[in-house]
Amino acid sequence: MNASSNGAAAACSTRHPAYVDRRNIRGVWALSTSEGGAYHHGDLRRSLIAAAHDLLRSGGVEAVTLREAARLAGVSHNAPYRHFPSREALLAALAVEGFRGLRRALDEAAGGAEPPGRLTALGRAYLRFAEADRATFRLMFGGVLEIASHPDLAAAAADAFGTLRSVVAEQAPPPAAEREALRAWGLVHGLAHLVADRQIDAARAEACLL
Repeated sequence: MNASSNGAAAACSTRHPAYVDRRNIRGVWALSTSEGGAYHHGDLRRSLIAAAHDLLRSGGVEAVTLREAARLAGVSHNAPYRHFPSREALLAALAVEGFRGLRRALDEAAGGAEPPGRLTALGRAYLRFAEADRATFRLMFGGVLEIASHPDLAAAAADAFGTLRSVVAEQAPPPAAEREALRAWGLVHGLAHLVADRQIDAARAEACLL
């Protein structure tokens, strides 16, 4: 950790009990293999995304290829092309699932908190998401994909931000809501990157939200 990272960590050194939902990382994604670990071939697209997610988590973006996803899913190397014309299309599908999972996490956090504490609850959920699935978080926000080139990805990203904006709108008048939402996102997103890069843990990052 460099000097600037040390300074940032020291500024938020107050500890409080961390809560990281590790019940099932795939619960964030709503993607799963069967109980025996086999991929569900009844839905080839979903099976390939689940396989690609495993590759992403184990080896990073470089490990995700159509051929490896097919091998892991137990299908022919040509099978992925029925759903994904390119490796980038598969990566975009992974990122879409990531943003959908993030939105679910944010929606759940907002629904479980009283209005005065909803924004902080969303921030904590955002940090936990980054910690629970670092590889997916980096894919979503690391510049690997041009979001504007993938309409489904752009829509999923906008939906996730919309949850944050709606919570901010409860506390700020409409003209200021967008600005305040961006400001809140900037704070938590910077902290989430530090968490994803293992510069600080989520508990320390959460202390900066208080």
